[in-house]
Amino acid sequence: MKICIAQQNYHIGNFEQNTEKILSAIETAKNQGADLILFSEMSVCGYPARDFVEFEDFINKCYQSIDAIKQAADTIGVLIGSPARNPNKKGKDLYNAAFFLYEQKVVAEIHKTLLPTYDVFDENRYFEPADEWKVVEFKGQKLAITICEDIWNLGDNPLYRICPMDKMMGQSPNILLNLSASPFDYTHDEDRKATIKSNVLKYKIPLFYCNAIGSQTEIVFDGSSLVFDKDANLCGALPMFESALATFECNADGTINAPILEPANRLPNKEFNPITLIPTLNIEQVYQALVLGVKDYFNKMGFTKAIIGSFG
Repeated sequence: MKICIAQQNYHIGNFEQNTEKILSAIETAKNQGADLILFSEMSVCGYPARDFVEFEDFINKCYQSIDAIKQAADTIGVLIGSPARNPNKKGKDLYNAAFFLYEQKVVAEIHKTLLPTYDVFDENRYFEPADEWKVVEFKGQKLAITICEDIWNLGDNPLYRICPMDKMMGQSPNILLNLSASPFDYTHDEDRKATIKSNVLKYKIPLFYCNAIGSQTEIVFDGSSLVFDKDANLCGALPMFESALATFECNADGTINAPILEPANRLPNKEFNPITLIPTLNIEQVYQALVLGVKDYFNKMGFTKAIIGSFG
């Protein structure tokens, strides 16, 4: 199975632009022969949308975007992130969800289980946690689909009572997919790689991890999407702080072939080596995060000028 990772920069509430980016990536993935394309968490509306999700019009626009995107999901599976309505009267009104689109239909809706409420996160305020866990069968494969925090409840001191992957392993999944919006900080890069690798070592199936990039006010997402084979070898690492798209072939034995890259999305002036780990933290990464944060803040807010006050 060929799986494409679309690492993109979304604008919260800019449904038209976000949908255009998603549709463009789907077209590229089709041209690369992908069977499935994976986007990041809340890709339809941008993350974190916070109180915007409490407005009915905002949620209506999410569903309108999904309807538009599923028209392009004809010969290719599309996995996007969006708020989803909770049909039950009990609990929160919404789920943090992944929509699996294929043959121009919503064939599965997956809900996030672990809702972080610490640091910059406040998801428990808005969303109801998942209460069922099922793999999605697609083109002969069984896909375990998770959303960001759902793969972080590992180790000796778990934060949550439930581990979604433990719930799904009895269904014998072949591939683990994760839609993520994991922020940058100066230590998180190595922690993230270690956590993702720990999942592969525990469950012994390939893992495709798609992370968002871009700045949303005070939060910067760095991308660094990752692909590991079943033996926990890093087979692909998309660039930091850059929109990128790459298609990987996941073989039946859990090995992964070198990626097909969109040439315009390679790191400028650098050779992309799919076997090389993302570089360890350095001052350049901090600089890139600051530049992206300021650039996105101005572009997304529509500012063209700034006044800088100084003294002394």
